[in-house]
Amino acid sequence: MNRLVRCATLSGYQEVARSAGLDPLLLLAKVGIPSSALDTADLLIPVDAVCQLLEMSAADSGVQDFGLRMCESRRLSVLGPIGTVVQDAPTLRHALAAMTRYIALHSEAAILDIEEGESVFILHLSLMVDPLVPTRQAHEMVIGALSRMLRELLGPSWRARQICLSHSAPRQAATRLRVFGDAVTYGHDFNGIVCDRRDLDIVLSTANPGLFSHTHVYLDSMLARTNQSLAEKVRRIVFSLLRTGRCSIEQVAAQLGVGRRTIHRRLTLEGLTFSAIYDEVRAARAVEYLEQTEQPISYVAELLGFSMHSAFTRWFRERFGCSPSAWRAKRST
Repeated sequence: MNRLVRCATLSGYQEVARSAGLDPLLLLAKVGIPSSALDTADLLIPVDAVCQLLEMSAADSGVQDFGLRMCESRRLSVLGPIGTVVQDAPTLRHALAAMTRYIALHSEAAILDIEEGESVFILHLSLMVDPLVPTRQAHEMVIGALSRMLRELLGPSWRARQICLSHSAPRQAATRLRVFGDAVTYGHDFNGIVCDRRDLDIVLSTANPGLFSHTHVYLDSMLARTNQSLAEKVRRIVFSLLRTGRCSIEQVAAQLGVGRRTIHRRLTLEGLTFSAIYDEVRAARAVEYLEQTEQPISYVAELLGFSMHSAFTRWFRERFGCSPSAWRAKRST
């Protein structure tokens, strides 16, 4: 599926590319993105092409933290109306709830979830892209942007408890220290930001309850006009729930506010089944975990809901034609 993202996601690309000795227009052309994307924030372009552009730019320039450099000047305004409703929210809890609700209007591939614990909360990021498209640069860019946006809301002295990235640490350290400080750690099984739970109840200095309600109504109307199929809604929820180990059609139905029979019936009309979507998402996650993390394959199997390593290996071989270890070795060369 060719999911789309607003061109605003390329904010800063031209400047970073030129500073790295690249021709940004040439690289845009190579991945099929029109040059007008650099000047038109609301134009929609393929997410996969953006991921490919960032990876190609990092490889061609030798700048391993290319995506992270792009987020250094990023502000909430890059999100358009979503940035407005976030900024006008009464508390951080309201702001993040709005961001997670409406983020698909900015990027059809981005999924944000909030997981609350006793003393911390985690803002999780997932990107639904083609399993064969690398996302290291995109993940760093988006996590870096989210970190900067939180600081914009809570003040320059605010710091996350921990920034978690699934890939290995880049060789260059200067940019990550500027963006994340010493809070970033690598090699996790998720990409996200860990914060003090008390931060959720901070009253924002930018709060404007009247505008917050007004923009909510506007964004709800935009969501209602999207052509998102039930299958895509189910995919997004499965992507969110799979990592929790509690992903079932009953839970998906509960989040959608319908019965499981309704999901079965409507997916059948789209020529799909819940199990097929579940398997598709699990395959995408499997490739992501194998390529973007250094987690043991037995742990990857557990993350994907397999009770035994051998069951995961059989399933993976049937789907991809080789074992998980062979896939990882081939993709890392």
